[in-house]
Amino acid sequence: MTTLSAERTALRSPAAVAEARQAARSFLGALGQPAVDPECADTVILVVSELVTNALRHGGGAYTLRLATHPGTIEVAVEDSSPHPPRMRTPDLVDGTGGFGWHMVNDLARATVVTTTPEGGKTVRALLPRRIR
Repeated sequence: MTTLSAERTALRSPAAVAEARQAARSFLGALGQPAVDPECADTVILVVSELVTNALRHGGGAYTLRLATHPGTIEVAVEDSSPHPPRMRTPDLVDGTGGFGWHMVNDLARATVVTTTPEGGKTVRALLPRRIR
């Protein structure tokens, strides 16, 4: 069993989401090719992008990204300072203001969990499969 974890903290910047995606790519690269299907790696990067974007947009402008492996899964955890959990909303097809992301994360993940932090914020976790069956 390979166990690897990585953590990255960043503030809102024009490049913050791209940097989070790159951190995820580096993390997945350290696991090696047979450890994660390429399609699953794309899913991890997509979920990182969505959770970090939400943290920056709705969570106070700063985030901590944590990535970890578990048997059969990869955990993506994003912490921010907002106490408000993500919520399902009807996607806005007219003016494109969002509403797709949390649905997508829940559809792609085996499980999602939102917990409060001692500082009053929250951590959003998504457990993603390492392999597609």
